[in-house]
Amino acid sequence: MKRPAFRPTHVVPPRGMPAWEAPDPARPTVPLDPLLPVQLVERRGDWGQIRCANGWAAWVDGRRLVAVPEDPPAADGPDGTADPRPLLARAEKALAAYRSAVEELAAGALDGEDFADRTRDLRIGLVVDGESMWLYDPEEGRWVYGDGRRLTTYATDRTVTGAQDTGHAPTRLVAPEGER
Repeated sequence: MKRPAFRPTHVVPPRGMPAWEAPDPARPTVPLDPLLPVQLVERRGDWGQIRCANGWAAWVDGRRLVAVPEDPPAADGPDGTADPRPLLARAEKALAAYRSAVEELAAGALDGEDFADRTRDLRIGLVVDGESMWLYDPEEGRWVYGDGRRLTTYATDRTVTGAQDTGHAPTRLVAPEGER
């Protein structure tokens, strides 16, 4: 049976996140990489089962996932006026730097520690689907949508400040009936 095409519904938070084999904190598995696109397939209270593009599945704290909008934002307003070319050039430069470090690592000119040092501050995120593009802007800490002519912000890494902001959703000690 052919699996449906992978369409991410969320991305992993910018600092990565732990994952588990089952919705049970005693069964950890490998942590997820920052900004990894994932598909949320099931929710059980605060737990979320995700699937990656390669078919691997795990359970995570579903509250921490960053939603990817289904429809791109309208690029007609005042926030949709940035020229995408400078940001694309920065992404291209960062990718070239990463590729260069990978080549040197593969050739034995770098060891693992030197590779980690060379790539430590590189952040790239880019999805192109036909005329639509989602691009991560590390200088501004945001994801932008582009249609080839302009960019529009649709998600940000920046924290919201305020007296009521705790940095995370409230913890529920008991899942509502039907979510167990």
